[in-house]
Amino acid sequence: MVPHLVTALTGPINELEQRVLDSMPAIERWFRLEWMEHTPPFYSAVDIRNAGFKLAPVDTNLFPGGWNNLTKEMLPLAVQAAQAAIEKICPEARNLLVIPENHSKNTFYLANVAQLVRIFHMAGLNVRIGSIDPAIKSPKKIELPNGETVTLEPVVRSKRRLGLKNFDPCTILLNNELSAGTPGILEDLHEQYLLPPLHAGWSVRRKSNHLHSYEELSKRFGKLLGIDPWLINPIYARAEGVDVAEGRGIDVLTSHVDAVLTKVRRKYKEYGINEKPFVVVKGGHSGSGSPGVVTVRDAKDVEALIGKPRTGAASIAPAARTGAGRDLREPTELIVQEGVLTNERVHNGVAEPVVYMMDRYVVGGFYRVHSERAADENLKLPGASFVPLAFSESAHLPQPGAKPGASAPNRFYMYGVVGRLAMVAASYEMEATDPDAEIYE
Repeated sequence: MVPHLVTALTGPINELEQRVLDSMPAIERWFRLEWMEHTPPFYSAVDIRNAGFKLAPVDTNLFPGGWNNLTKEMLPLAVQAAQAAIEKICPEARNLLVIPENHSKNTFYLANVAQLVRIFHMAGLNVRIGSIDPAIKSPKKIELPNGETVTLEPVVRSKRRLGLKNFDPCTILLNNELSAGTPGILEDLHEQYLLPPLHAGWSVRRKSNHLHSYEELSKRFGKLLGIDPWLINPIYARAEGVDVAEGRGIDVLTSHVDAVLTKVRRKYKEYGINEKPFVVVKGGHSGSGSPGVVTVRDAKDVEALIGKPRTGAASIAPAARTGAGRDLREPTELIVQEGVLTNERVHNGVAEPVVYMMDRYVVGGFYRVHSERAADENLKLPGASFVPLAFSESAHLPQPGAKPGASAPNRFYMYGVVGRLAMVAASYEMEATDPDAEIYE
C-alpha cells in the first residue's frame, strides 16, 4: 500500500512534475552523460521537502544509515546496484569489510548495518563487520529487536592493510561519518578500496561546497527543463567566523538571514505564494549528530539565539536549542538556508521523503514522519518514525500519461530526479575536495 499522503497537488509542483515527465528522455540522457564524466558517490541518501510550490533537497548524506527502513520489495534494486558498484571498483572482490559508527548499544542503528551486510552478501560477497571502537577488543555478538544478531569484530591493522583476524578484504565500506575526525587506522591504506573516501567524512566535508555544486547544477538542469531553478534549489548563504557562545559574528549572521529572507520574499511575491518565509541555520561542517537546525522567521530573531547570563559569557537561549539537545555553541561556519515547507502528511504526521541511492541508481526510500513537529520545522529529531515509500503497483516506473499528482510512481520519479541531482552535486563536491586529484594549470 502507498502511505496515505495529503499533498498540495495544485500550482507549480504540478507544472514541475509535468515538465519532468515530458522531459524524461532528455533527463535520463543528461544523467547518463554526467556519469560518463563523473563518479557517483558509492551510496547516498537525500532528504527532500515538497512545499507544493517547490521541491528541493535539504540534506545529502554520504554515509546513510536507515537501510533497515527499506522494504523487502526494494532489496533486489539495492542488490543489483551493489553488484554494479562493486564490479566497477573491484571486479574480483571477494571480501567486504563494513566499518560502522561506534554505536554498539544502538540496536536500531545496528539493524541498518545488518541490512547492509544482507545487501552485499546477496551481491556475492563475504561480508563482516569491523569496529574501530577501542572498546571492542574481541568479537561481540549483539541481538537485535527483530531476532537477528550482528557480530562486531575488532579491526586489525598491518603496515599496509586493514582487516580482521583471518579476513583480508579488498574493499572497505565506511558507514561512519567520521564526525570526530579521521582515525589514523584508516589512513595510508594500500591496494584496498575505502568507500566513501576519507574526504567525504564530516571532519573534512563542508555543506557550503555541496550547496555551491548543487546551485550550479540546478541552473543547468533548469535550463534543460525550461524552469526557474529556484523551484528545485533552496537559496542559501554562508556565514563565516560566527561564534555564538562568545557573541561574535552575530551581525554577520543577522545580515545573511535578512538577505536570504529578502530573496525568498521576492520569489514568494513572484509566484503569488501566501506563506511566511523562514530560514534554517545549521552547522556548515557537521553530520547528522552535530549542531542542530534552528528555524528563524525574522532577522530580529537572530538576537534570540544569544542569552547573556550574569557571568557575562554568552549562552544559547532556549529558542536556539534543538529537540535533540544540541545547539550552535561551537565556533563554526554556519549555513543560512531557505526553509522549505513540507506539505506532505503520513498518518496525520508531518512527513518528508528520503531517497536512497547506490552508485547511480535510486534503490528506494521512506518517509520521515513526526507527529509533534510543524511543516516548517526539522523532522530529524527523537520521536520521528519511518514509513516505507511503498508502491501500490509492482511497476516502479513513472506513467507519462497520468495527470500530475495522480500517480504515486510519477511523484516518486520526480523525487528520484531531485535526489539524483543532489547525488551529481555530491560527485562534483568530492572531486573538488579530493586531496589526491591532479591539478592542471
